[in-house]
Amino acid sequence: MKLSRIALAVTLLPLAAQAEQSNAYQDSLALPPLVVTSGRYTEPLQQATAATTVFTRKDIERLQVRSVAELLERVPGVSVSRTGGAGSQTGLFMRGTSTAQTLVLVDGQRIAAASSGTSSLEFLSPEQIERVEVVRGARSALYGSDAIGGVVQIFTRQGSGDGLKPYVRLGAGSNQTFERSLGLSGGDAQTRFNLGAALDETQGIDATRDNFGANGDDDAYRNQSLSLNLSHRFNDDLKIGFSALDQRGQAEFEDIFSTSLPTTDFQLSSLSSFIDANLGEAWNSRLEIGHSEDKRDTGNDQPQASADSFYSFNTYRDSASWVNTLALSDHHQVLLGADWYEDRLHSDTDFVEDSRWNRAAFIQHRYNAEHFSTELGLRHDKNQQFGSKNTWNAALTVPLNADNDLILSYSEGFRAPTFNDLYFPDFCFGGFCFPSANPDLKPETSKSYEAQWRSRYSETGALELSLYRIDLQDAIVLDQNFIPQNVQTARINGFEAALKQELFGWQGNLALSLIDPRDRDTDHTLARRAKRTLSLDLDRQFGEFAVGTSWRAVSGRYDDADNNTELSGYGLFSLRGKWQASQEVALDLKLTNLFDKDYAEATYSTANGRFGYNTEGRTALFAVTWTPQL
Repeated sequence: MKLSRIALAVTLLPLAAQAEQSNAYQDSLALPPLVVTSGRYTEPLQQATAATTVFTRKDIERLQVRSVAELLERVPGVSVSRTGGAGSQTGLFMRGTSTAQTLVLVDGQRIAAASSGTSSLEFLSPEQIERVEVVRGARSALYGSDAIGGVVQIFTRQGSGDGLKPYVRLGAGSNQTFERSLGLSGGDAQTRFNLGAALDETQGIDATRDNFGANGDDDAYRNQSLSLNLSHRFNDDLKIGFSALDQRGQAEFEDIFSTSLPTTDFQLSSLSSFIDANLGEAWNSRLEIGHSEDKRDTGNDQPQASADSFYSFNTYRDSASWVNTLALSDHHQVLLGADWYEDRLHSDTDFVEDSRWNRAAFIQHRYNAEHFSTELGLRHDKNQQFGSKNTWNAALTVPLNADNDLILSYSEGFRAPTFNDLYFPDFCFGGFCFPSANPDLKPETSKSYEAQWRSRYSETGALELSLYRIDLQDAIVLDQNFIPQNVQTARINGFEAALKQELFGWQGNLALSLIDPRDRDTDHTLARRAKRTLSLDLDRQFGEFAVGTSWRAVSGRYDDADNNTELSGYGLFSLRGKWQASQEVALDLKLTNLFDKDYAEATYSTANGRFGYNTEGRTALFAVTWTPQL
């Protein structure tokens, strides 16, 4: 895709409407949102030292996204790969790092599988999400393992606190897709709650391009989800809360080696509760406890399937954290905290070890002054398997003037080996056994250097630029005997730009990323990392009508470590519209991949050759939302 087409679209904007300004958009720039993920305490987005992107519930509804991956593709530096349509395995590559090197949280709870180390983003329903905060860059000094590429934190839907508000949404679209959701939110100044349920179903698409075995069938997907969020403020100094999310269903996928019809029955859930208290004028303390589960039971839909064709990997995780924010003076602030979690793996595969714990303590000091600000943090992790690990972060913020900031930062990250890496049982055949795991593996580590420039250059525009370098050490890869080893070193150079601009009544959001992710030993490009990505969203309100368009451009990339299999670049164009027919009824229509672009984000191999997984072509989804007034 040529960027000149995007330039042409931007040039034609003034012809689309009379000159006017969006007051709501100006307010969003004048009042930046509060975030908690970057520094593990509440702070204005502009003050966060890490590059951070925020999506609110209004953004999710405006963009009419159908998956978390579709939302995250709008983040600078994020590349996504899917192995089919809805519910298919989804890989997230942030700033050129691997899927397992990005930490994913739901209401503060880790949701990654202990076996593979990856998070099941494909099973998270946008209908249950209030907001998403995406922090780019290593944050292991605050979060520990997995936070090399960054942190994605998802917050479940919350009550507004101004009375009861029921909502019902019904949607239907291409590939026999049906979406149904309903909920009730409400509360008052002290108590807020939201209870929501959703059922998403689709016949899906044929994920494969060959006709080997049973590969010609569509891969259906069904997801039923339930969320609850409840909080109560006793007074100005004490607040408690509870949240729960449960997603379960079934996803069909292709068996590229035989004639079977495999399915995965999944359950992804999290529970979280907290007590937040002001213990003095300068001391805020927050205690959280939680539990998460990732269950996958994979089998064969054919009645004659043998017991050997069924297998399960279920992760159970308990956790607790205690975070204290101390305002020592007008200029000095200290963050003190402790984390604990324990992973337990239940599987029909007999792992050598099936549990391990991690304990950690961290401290971070922040100094704020008129001419500069600093941030310095240290975390110490002690893990039952690999011992101790220290990680640091540091940042210097220099306000160039009232509207421009320069931020220089250094951060470290690490990722603990997974249960598959460490404890997977030996493979035995014909009386001989061969190792499949390596219990002597060390954690993967990273060092990141970054320079950011943030500018609020006008009342209707804001620009953020980031230039960074990531050095990876001891990355875990399989050797020629398929045994994991700490052998790979890599360096990633990158540039990111995020632009928000209101022009003639149109809201524009542009995200650009240029990266060069290299294996330092072979000089090959790391697999499935797109070197160039661009996302452009344009939206405008016309009274009761709203219209929008999106353009996503992704460069070519390699699908293997040896750089022998190349995937072509692509550009996708989408349109969306909304009509607020009455105070209670709204109608939505979205057309995705309008030009029916044929593209692939991953490949697979059979005896007949190597093929790219199919992705969804042109699709349409129509939805009705009813919010009755009580």
